[in-house]
Amino acid sequence: MSKEDLQALPPVHELLAELSGRVRDLPRALARRACRQVVESERARILAGGAPPDRARLAAMCEQTAIAMTKTSLVEVVNATGIILHTAFGRACLPEAAIEAVGSAARGYCSLQWDWDSGARGDRDTHVEGLLRDLTGAEAATVVNNNAGATLLVLSALAKGREVVVSRGQLVEIGGSFRIPDVMKQSGAVMREGGCTNRTHLKDYRAAIGPDTAALLRVHPSNFRIRGFTSEVELADLVALGREHGIPVIDDLGAGSLVDLSVFGLPSEPTLPDSIRTGADVVCSSGDKLIGGPQAGIVLGRKDLLDRIRKHPLARALRVCKLTMAALEATLKVFLEEADYIRRNHPVYAMISEDSDSTRARAERLCASVILPERCSASVAATSSYMGSGALPDSAMPSWGVVIASPDAGRLAALLRTGEPAIAARIEAELLLLDMRTVFDHQVGVLAERLSVAARELWA
Repeated sequence: MSKEDLQALPPVHELLAELSGRVRDLPRALARRACRQVVESERARILAGGAPPDRARLAAMCEQTAIAMTKTSLVEVVNATGIILHTAFGRACLPEAAIEAVGSAARGYCSLQWDWDSGARGDRDTHVEGLLRDLTGAEAATVVNNNAGATLLVLSALAKGREVVVSRGQLVEIGGSFRIPDVMKQSGAVMREGGCTNRTHLKDYRAAIGPDTAALLRVHPSNFRIRGFTSEVELADLVALGREHGIPVIDDLGAGSLVDLSVFGLPSEPTLPDSIRTGADVVCSSGDKLIGGPQAGIVLGRKDLLDRIRKHPLARALRVCKLTMAALEATLKVFLEEADYIRRNHPVYAMISEDSDSTRARAERLCASVILPERCSASVAATSSYMGSGALPDSAMPSWGVVIASPDAGRLAALLRTGEPAIAARIEAELLLLDMRTVFDHQVGVLAERLSVAARELWA
């Protein structure tokens, strides 16, 4: 690297003028940003020992960068991992009704927080509170940005400066290093542990109750299981203990569900209606996991406690926007219907309950459509799909996929990730595996084309 190499890089304003001539109607601020980014990148490469690029290549790089900047960074992903609620890909695929509701709310003004009768400012919870009461039997409900926010808000509103009793076996850590002890500390509540990691009894909760106890907390383990010599207290017994001492019981269900999952072929999980019927005073869960809606945190329970929660300053900081409210309302309405309707109208439940023959047929279509070079081969294989996002970690769903044998599965996966649409797959035993449970019918053709092109590019 020499001083002359760096000086060979043209100034941004010259590249900007050249770019304006190559691409019409390009916003000037965006074009300038693209040129600056290219120059800075090339300067760093030259300083690292690289050769200076020629002017034509620089101009082409500026054009490519600028065009890329005009597109959204949220690109379509063909999810061939078999993980239905994949956090990296936005978790749940929304019902069509929710997609339409978001579009309607996004296009213009809407009655997010408007009291129709008085014409004054109203309460945004009204759009979903009635639905949540009907679906769960709760007296009241509110919605925040996610379940971590729901837990933080509930503890802050009901237990700041006081003790909350929780089983030592329920001090979980979920994705993003979110830990129950940390959120309790942040809320101002004082954690009072009871029992042991693998066994907690009712007497442990009873022994932990004192004059400063504000609540008893049950936390669903979500993404892990303890097996063997274990014991935990049933919610009904915890509720009875809370009633005995006049202490509210908070049930954090994590993934949460509105329906019995066994109807859809999965093991039963605690549901929000179950918790309310059993007598939990406050119940919170995610809205974007087993409910399959937008990212949200749902808080249900006694009206007097929900009134306190809604009035807490954090409630405003954690509130949701009109797009979330629109999507959640439409998603909740799906669960007013019977299981067959839910299966037909909710992508998450369609994927969960899809029969083996349909999944295998999609895998066979892909296998027959893909055209690979001689060094690669494709075959249909049985595999397992998973719910994902910490829900039902032990519940593998039998599935079918396509296995690609190639000289380097990692290189093939990397190339598939970088195109549009991006392709996400699994690598198992040095083979690329595309699980078809999470691939929509209309995506099979583009998946076959992208796979064929990528393999030929690498090994033809």
